[in-house]
Parts: sequence; structure tokens; C-alpha cells
Amino acid sequence: MTQYHVTQLEDYEPLIGRENVERIREKARRFKGLRVANFNSTYYGGGVAEMLSSLTLLWNSLGLRTEWRVIQGTPDFFSITKKMHNALQGAEIDLSSIKQEIFERVIYENSLRNFLEHDFVIVHDPQPLPLIEHYEKKCPWIWRCHLDLSRPDAGTWKYLRLWIDTYDAVILSCKEFVQEMKPPHRVIMPAINPFNIKNRELSDKEIDERLAHYEIPTDLPLVVQISRFDPWKDPKGVVEAFKLASEEVDARLVLLGNFATDDPEGEEIFNSLCACRDDRILILTSGDDTALVNALQTRAAVVLQKSLREGFGLTVAEAMWKSRAVIGGNVGGIRYQIEDGVDGFLVSSNEQAAERIVRLLKDEKLREEIGRKARETVRKKFLLTRYAEEYLDLFDAFDKNFNLRE
Repeated sequence: MTQYHVTQLEDYEPLIGRENVERIREKARRFKGLRVANFNSTYYGGGVAEMLSSLTLLWNSLGLRTEWRVIQGTPDFFSITKKMHNALQGAEIDLSSIKQEIFERVIYENSLRNFLEHDFVIVHDPQPLPLIEHYEKKCPWIWRCHLDLSRPDAGTWKYLRLWIDTYDAVILSCKEFVQEMKPPHRVIMPAINPFNIKNRELSDKEIDERLAHYEIPTDLPLVVQISRFDPWKDPKGVVEAFKLASEEVDARLVLLGNFATDDPEGEEIFNSLCACRDDRILILTSGDDTALVNALQTRAAVVLQKSLREGFGLTVAEAMWKSRAVIGGNVGGIRYQIEDGVDGFLVSSNEQAAERIVRLLKDEKLREEIGRKARETVRKKFLLTRYAEEYLDLFDAFDKNFNLRE
């Protein structure tokens, strides 16, 4: 039987130092045997699933009995929850009584399939939110929202507060996302696993093989954006910015996306983008080939994440970890990853994005300097060990009555 290495806390010691490793280990000892259940809506396709995959393995290696459960839903259900997702980030929505009935019924059915005898339950994003209604609450329930909540649709927020206000705590990714609600909140910014296939160092041969497999030419500098096909990621704006930049520099754009199982909009957006294809603009879908993501980010001259709304944007930290110069939308969690002009650039328009693309492609020394600082930013702030430790601190802050101490 093949023995696989699962990343352990000790693997992080060369990156964060022995003192930090020992501190985290000591905190985890207090929670040995703690039973934690996580619920979300998809096993792959997006940052939430990626973090849960790595975090649950790390917690289990530290002695916490951590589970990850993915709710089941119909196409109607995921169509509705995608609209809710968009509404929480500011879009308008017609949340009819029939849509509410479908949403609530599917969650009720999921509650019948999942038995809970845990010390903490963590529910991720709006899709599984009403689960709390269907259990006798014997432990703290935490709602972990990964979305940009800075300007939610008022009606949707009022509706979802029926459940949000029954939770014991809410975790947000940025302080700007705090809205009126009963539970106390904590801000915990997401983080990356530097050892998984998407983020570990690949050899030149491995990179060449992945790019060749997808017929991605490397004769020109690559400008890359990697994200779900989602309107909030502004893929059309990326294409327009690249076209403006192409008037001054010769490069190739690779727009790579995937389809999450809980995101029915993705295929429609992908199909609309295909009309933009030419020999300088590649629109690709890879399923979930994380080695290709790694290869593209590593080989890119410039990486974009030109979001219009963004809870955090893990692809920014992923590319920064690979010492790439990243241009990000000046929104949400991207602002906390990039210090404008120091370890990347923040932009608010297609024209600004185009100007930064041109500047970076013309100045290799600037790209290298920004990339070096970008990697150090991620090492200090956005590795999974920090994320895991902040959760341990949160667990420790609950008293026996499920109240969160300041």
C-alpha cells in the first residue's frame, strides 16, 4: 500500500521558524480530541474548498478530530444560492417565496442526512446557512462568510439574518465586511498551503509539460488571470485591459477558469468569452488541473486578479508566493494582500490595469523586485499556519455557555 505524506506542522518550520511551530503545537495540545464539523457546498472549484481541504488535514494531524461535509443540492438550489451569493456582494435579486421554499427544503433534507455530535460546527457561506435551525444546539455554531459583504442587497441580508442571528459567532475576511447582526464577529483572513500541487515549486520540465499539454505557446510574455468564470472576477474587463496594453507591448493573455459545482453561471460566462479568442488571447478551462495553475502562475510575466468584488482572492497570494508581479482589483481582501506599488499593484479601471501591464512588461527589474517582496509578504502573513492558529484562538475564546469572550 502506497504511503503518502500529508503536510505536517513541522514542514512549515523552514518558512515560519521553530518558535512559531512550537507555539501553534502547544495551542493545539489543549484541543486534542476536539470534534469539529465543517459544512460547505462544493468539494472543488474555489478558495473555500481549497482551504478546507488543507486545513482539515492539518488540524487532524494536530489531534483535532475534524470533518468536512459537503451539502447536496439540486440544480434549482444552486441556481438560487448563486443568486444569493451575488446579492450579498451587491447585485439585485428576486427572492420569491418559491425560491425560498426550494432553498430551505434542500437544507432541511441535508440536515436529515447529517448527524452531529461535535464540539464546534462551522458553516461556510450562505448555501448551508439554515442547517442550524434543524439541530439541538449543544455546542458553538460559527458562520464563516468568505464573501465581500461590504454592500449586500438589503432584502437578502434581512432574509438570511433569520439564521445568521442564531449563530454564536461570525467570521469575516475583512473588517469592512461587518454588517448589523447579533453574533459577535472575528476577522480571519484566508491563507494558502505552500506544499500542495498548486503552490509547491515545479521543475522547468514539469512546467513545460503542463503548458505543452494545453497547447499554450511561450514565445511571448504571458499575462495570466486564473479564477472561476464569475462576473465579479471581471474576465471581460481583463480582456479589454489586455487589448489596450497590446497597443504598446507584444504579449499573450491566458484566461483560465473552472466550473464549481455550486456555480451554474460559469459555463455561460465561459461561452461568452470564447468569442474573444484569437492567437493572442487564450480562453481555457482545465477542469481542476492544479498543476496547470501552478505552471501558468510560475511562468507568467504578469498575473491579474481584476476583481470587482472579492472576499479575499486566494489566487493573489498564490501568485505572490511564486514571486510574480500581481495586478489586483482595488477591492475587498485584495487590498490586504497587495501594498500598491511595493509588492504588487492595485487598480480600479481597465485603463489602469493596461498601464500597469505595459509598465511591468517593459521593466524586468521592476517585476523581479516586486515579485521578491510579494513572496515575503505571503510568507509573513498568508500561510496556512497563521490561519489555523487564529481558529485555535477563536475556539479558546468561547466559554462553557457558548459566549465569545473578547
